[in-house]
Amino acid sequence: MKTQGFGLLALITGTAAVAAPHTPLPDVSPITPGQHVIINIPQQRLFLYVDGKLSKIYPVAVGKANTQTNLGRHIIGAKTYNPTWHIPKSIQKELNNGQTTVPPGPKNPLGPVFVRMGDPKLGLGIHGTNAPSSVPGVRSHGCVRMKSPDALEFAKTITSGSPADVIYQMASVNIDSNNNIWIAAFRDPYNQKNLDTTALRKSITAWAKAHGKTVHTKRLDIVLKSRSGALNCITCGSAAGKINGSLQSLAWTTGSGELSKPIVTPPKPEPTDQVLPEGSEIEVEEDASAATATPAPLPTETTQSENGSVTPLLSTRPEQQPAPVSKPASNEYIEQTDNLF
Repeated sequence: MKTQGFGLLALITGTAAVAAPHTPLPDVSPITPGQHVIINIPQQRLFLYVDGKLSKIYPVAVGKANTQTNLGRHIIGAKTYNPTWHIPKSIQKELNNGQTTVPPGPKNPLGPVFVRMGDPKLGLGIHGTNAPSSVPGVRSHGCVRMKSPDALEFAKTITSGSPADVIYQMASVNIDSNNNIWIAAFRDPYNQKNLDTTALRKSITAWAKAHGKTVHTKRLDIVLKSRSGALNCITCGSAAGKINGSLQSLAWTTGSGELSKPIVTPPKPEPTDQVLPEGSEIEVEEDASAATATPAPLPTETTQSENGSVTPLLSTRPEQQPAPVSKPASNEYIEQTDNLF
């Protein structure tokens, strides 16, 4: 019913869906030189930086609220291609079929590769999946799932020993080449309630003042309340605006009106990649049904931040209204419970 209402509103106003190909960028200071992985839990995205510059963005599935992905700094460890999943005893008990391992293949919930993240005692890893429709989402037992082609590409790119930071930023404040401010807000799957709106507004105000921009405060309020995950311009006038050039992140978490900058560290010895023998056993918590489920077909990539649509605010005097707020194509930010066991 809600979806029908949204479609009706777009039809009445004569506004078609508008593609938004840019992904909101978090406020981070990537380490340079070298590789640096950033995973933003509310956004369900993995960002790979190389020598301080953004190289790749991947959609991911992260831990559920009761099996959260550990926040903080981790180190990328060894990789295993075509891993054998050693089923933890707790899941063996649930399956109750005597099965202790799942060999490499289409029924393996780890997909074609497993990349260790952090201390093995944490049981964390970045891996593929035999359920690609589960990515992006909030539905794992703590590991970071990627669609299998992405997981293979990531594994071949990332080097063991590289830092990986799991962060929890509920908003992104980005700047385009015209110095316009674009903001996206995300839902709170772990109920952290850590969105510092004071620092966010302070940063936005400072940037706008320094660059002669006027902030549409009503529109900002709507974006922060809706938390749709889609980018919206709050300095583009009455129109929705169009992103010009590449986006850069504002260092809003500290209340700064400056752009986020990489951290330059002294050069270190080239890290040595660690690759375990193919088919090695990996014991991590995963979905019990994945051991016997038929893999879902790989869907066409459609993400909230990359394929948003625009719904104008109804008004008899639209020129007095803030610009329309982008709505997501699908509600991927609500935690999805697998109901598997």
